[in-house]
Amino acid sequence: MRIAVINEVSAAMRNAEIVAALEGRGHEIINAGMKEGITEPELSYIQTSFMAAVLLNTKRVDLVVGGCGTGQGYTIATMQYPGVFCGLIADPLDAWLFAQINNGNCISLALHKGYGWAAGENLKFIFDHFFDAPAGGGYPVARKEPQAMYREMLKSVNAATHKPFSEILLNISEEVIRPVIDFPGFVQTVAEAEIEDADLKAAITSKFGI
Repeated sequence: MRIAVINEVSAAMRNAEIVAALEGRGHEIINAGMKEGITEPELSYIQTSFMAAVLLNTKRVDLVVGGCGTGQGYTIATMQYPGVFCGLIADPLDAWLFAQINNGNCISLALHKGYGWAAGENLKFIFDHFFDAPAGGGYPVARKEPQAMYREMLKSVNAATHKPFSEILLNISEEVIRPVIDFPGFVQTVAEAEIEDADLKAAITSKFGI
C-alpha cells in the first residue's frame, strides 16, 4: 500500500512520530506535508486536505494520513472533495472499526487535543489495529454484505454531489493551490502518478505544469 503522510503547520512537529508509527509494515510511505526542516510555505489544513484529494484522485496513493489540532477541521475539509472518504480516528478501536465498516481512504488524527504522554505509542496501536485485518471485513461479520452495499451507495452519492475533480482543479482558489504547488517535492510526487482519466490528466498538467 502507498501511504501519504500530510502534516499541516500546527502539527508539523508530530510528523516524525506518525512516520515512525507507520514504518516497518511493508508499505511505501510518502512524507508529503510539513516536517522538521521544511517550514515554508506554510500549509494549513485547507491546503493539506487539497493535497490529500490530489493524491487520492490521481491514484498516486491508496491512503492518506493527516489531521490537525483536533482532527475535526481536516476531516471536514477533505470531505469537500470527490473520492475522499475520511474518518476521525482517536484510538485503536476507531481505527479498526473504520477499516472494517467504512473502508475509507483517509485518516484524520487529533494532533494536539489529547496528545499527551505515550501519544507516539497510541499512534502505533492505531495503525496496528487499522492494518490488523483486510479492510471491509465488516463488523459484526454478519453485517459485511449490507455494509459493503452502503459503501458503494455512498460512493454514488459522493459522485453525484461533487463536481469532477478535474473541474475543481481548474477553478480552485490560488490561495489554496499556490502553497501546494510551491511546497518542496509535491509536484514531483504528483508527477509520478499514472493518470488514466484524460480530463484529470489535462487539468493536472495545466495547474502543476507536469
